[in-house]
Amino acid sequence: MKTQLLVMLEMQDAMNARVNPDWRQAGNAWYRAIWTECAEMLDHYGWKWWKHQQPDLEQVRLELVDILHFAMSDYLLQDIDNDVVAARIEAELSDPRQSADIRSAIEIMAQSTITQQSMHFSDFANIMALIEMDFDQLYRTYVGKNVLNFFRQDHGYKDGSYIKIWAGREDNEHLVEVLGNLDSNSPSFREDVYQGLSNRYPG
Repeated sequence: MKTQLLVMLEMQDAMNARVNPDWRQAGNAWYRAIWTECAEMLDHYGWKWWKHQQPDLEQVRLELVDILHFAMSDYLLQDIDNDVVAARIEAELSDPRQSADIRSAIEIMAQSTITQQSMHFSDFANIMALIEMDFDQLYRTYVGKNVLNFFRQDHGYKDGSYIKIWAGREDNEHLVEVLGNLDSNSPSFREDVYQGLSNRYPG
C-alpha cells in the first residue's frame, strides 16, 4: 500500500504543479473542496425521500477519489517528506471510523473536515468500506482520474474550451468504461488510459 501511496502522492504533486507551479504557496482551501465534494457524493448515493433514487456507486466512488486528490494535497503541505505522508495516510486508513450508515458517514466526514479544516483518512476509510471499495480499486480509479485531469488540462480545461459532455455523458462516465477495459498492472496503464480518453473525445 505504501508504494502505491507514494506513486499517488507524486502524481498529485505533478497535477497540482500543472495547474499552478506555485501551488504550495497558493493557500488553497483544500478542506473546502473536500466538504463540497461530500455533498456531491451524497447526491450520487441518494438521500431525497420524496422521489425514487437509485444509488450510483460508480459515481460515488469517483467522488471519493476526487476527495482523495484534495486530501493528499493538504497532507503534502503538512510534511515535506512523502514517505512520512504515505505512512501517515496508511496508518489512518488502517483504523477506519465505525459508522454503519453511508449517509451519516459522509456527513461525519464533511463535518469533521469543516471543524478541523482538514480531512482524516479514518473517515475516508469508513466510506470506502461502506461502498465496498478496496485499496487496489482506489488506486486504479485514482490513477485514471489523475490522467483525466491531465487530459482536461491538455484540452483547454483552464481556458474554458474543454468539452465535458461526450455523446450525452460526462467525461467521468467515459472514464469508468475506459478503466473497465484496461489492466492497471500494465507498465503502460497511464498511457493506455490517456489514449482511451483520446479515442472517445469529440474535440
